[in-house]
Amino acid sequence: MQALSFVWDPSKGIDLGFFLIRYYSLMFVIAFALGWFLTKKIFRNEGLPDEKLDSLFIYVVIATLLGARLGHVIFYQPELFKEDFLSVFLPFKTVPEFKFTGFQGLASHGAAIAIIIAMYFYSKNILKKPILWILDRIVIAVASGAVFVRIGNFINSEIIGKATHSDYGVVFKQLGEDFPRHPAQLYESFCYIFVFITLYYFYWKTNKSKQLGFLLGVFLVMLWTVRFFVEFVKEAQVDERADWLLNTGQWLSIPFIVIGIYLMITSKNRIVE
Repeated sequence: MQALSFVWDPSKGIDLGFFLIRYYSLMFVIAFALGWFLTKKIFRNEGLPDEKLDSLFIYVVIATLLGARLGHVIFYQPELFKEDFLSVFLPFKTVPEFKFTGFQGLASHGAAIAIIIAMYFYSKNILKKPILWILDRIVIAVASGAVFVRIGNFINSEIIGKATHSDYGVVFKQLGEDFPRHPAQLYESFCYIFVFITLYYFYWKTNKSKQLGFLLGVFLVMLWTVRFFVEFVKEAQVDERADWLLNTGQWLSIPFIVIGIYLMITSKNRIVE
C-alpha cells in the first residue's frame, strides 16, 4: 500500500544564479495575473475603461497582502506585535537575529476583510458604483487565485494536514517527518476550482450578476464551507482549547457563511440594470 503515499521534498524555487524565484511567490504572481485577466474581461463586458482596472489591481494587491498578514498575526500570532513588531509588516524577522523569511504567515480571513474594506473606498472614490457591484465581480478572480495560493502552501509545506495514520498521504520531508499527512492544501485548491467555475458560470451564463450581492453570497458560502470542512483534517495553526468542538479557522468561517446566505436570499431585492 506504499503507493498510496508519496514523499514531498521540493526545492525552494527556481535558482537563476543571481536570484531565487520562490515557488510560493510565483504562485501569487500567477494568481494576481490570472485575476487581472479575468477582471479585465469582465470590465470590458461592462463597458468600463482600463484605467479603473489599474486602480482596482493596486487596491486588491495591497489589501490582500496587508490584510492576510495582519489577519494571521491578529488571529493566530498576536504576540508578534510585542516580540518583533517589524516582522508583522516586513518579510524578515529581527529577533533574535535579522533573517529574511518572506511572508510565511498569511490568513485568508484577514485578506477577505481587508478586500471588503478596500472595495468600499474603491467603489466610492473611483468606480462610483455600489460596493456589492464590484464585490460580485472580483470574487470570480479571487476564487481563481485561491487555487494557486493553496498550491503555493503545498509547495512550501505549510498549512499542513493531520497525520493520516495509514499508508495514504504525503510525507513532508521539509518538516523532518517520515509519516504521511493529509494534503489539506490540495483538498482546498481542488475544491476552489469548482467555486471558480460556479461563479464564472453565474456571471457569464445567467442574469444573476444583476442581483447585487448574489455572486458574493455564493462565493462566501462555497469558499468558507470548503474551508470549514477541510479544517477537520488540517493541523490547527494555534494551540486550541481541548474543550472546543471547532477550531479557530472554523469559528471564523461561520460568520462568512451566514452573511453569504443572507446576501443570496436578499439579492432579489437589489436588482440593477
